[in-house]
Amino acid sequence: MVRGLADMGAEGILLAGAGRAILMQLADPAVGHGVAEHSTFTERPVNRLRGTLTYVYAIVYGTDEQVKEVRRRVNRAHAPVRRAPDETSAGYSAFDAHAQLWVVATLYDTAVTVFEKIYGPFDDGTADEMYRDYAKLGTALQLPEELWPADRAAFRRYWDERVQALRADDAAVRVGRGLLYPGSAALWYRAVMPFARFLTAGLLPDQLRRDFGLPWSPGHDRRFHLTMRGLAVFYPRLPRRIRHWFKDYCLAGLAADLGH
Repeated sequence: MVRGLADMGAEGILLAGAGRAILMQLADPAVGHGVAEHSTFTERPVNRLRGTLTYVYAIVYGTDEQVKEVRRRVNRAHAPVRRAPDETSAGYSAFDAHAQLWVVATLYDTAVTVFEKIYGPFDDGTADEMYRDYAKLGTALQLPEELWPADRAAFRRYWDERVQALRADDAAVRVGRGLLYPGSAALWYRAVMPFARFLTAGLLPDQLRRDFGLPWSPGHDRRFHLTMRGLAVFYPRLPRRIRHWFKDYCLAGLAADLGH
């Protein structure tokens, strides 16, 4: 059995949930408006995804030097992402602890959602360990430890309340649609996007699926569940070096940047 973030975090299948986590982050105005006004996400989606996952991999698997480096990179990128409240906006800051809580929450909930579809439900010990481990992704930045919900039950209450009220506004939809329907990305990226959109739509809550204009029907739903069952048979049988390839790739690039 895979145990904790230190075991599951390297699994490439978690990339299947990347679109879901990103769109849910964008639907929070404190995150979505910052991305819309300060990010080149839709112009360089692969670079942004690699940067985010390099941070995750370094926090979980990296050396002290690598952790220090990814924290420096993230804080440098976040520094200009701020706007004071005015008559048109409630304002935002990438250093806001509640915004960081939401980002980590989407990563955690998406990881659990995808992983359990492939490997089945966690036992309580594994689930608790993974939950505690995920807090480290935020507390390595500006998320105070006490802001992370105390246990999985508290997290579920927080999550359900947030998702129930979550709506993607025009800024979020504009960025999300640019990500889902790239016009100038590399050919390989555009080639995989129909399947990525399908997985993203299948993993999203109904309301956000509608907000981002992702078509869904009973037929889509049947194909999605068949796809996940097929992945549950196929993916765990892949060699570890393939399942963990992207983690190894990102950390190798980070090591090269540091001259190692």
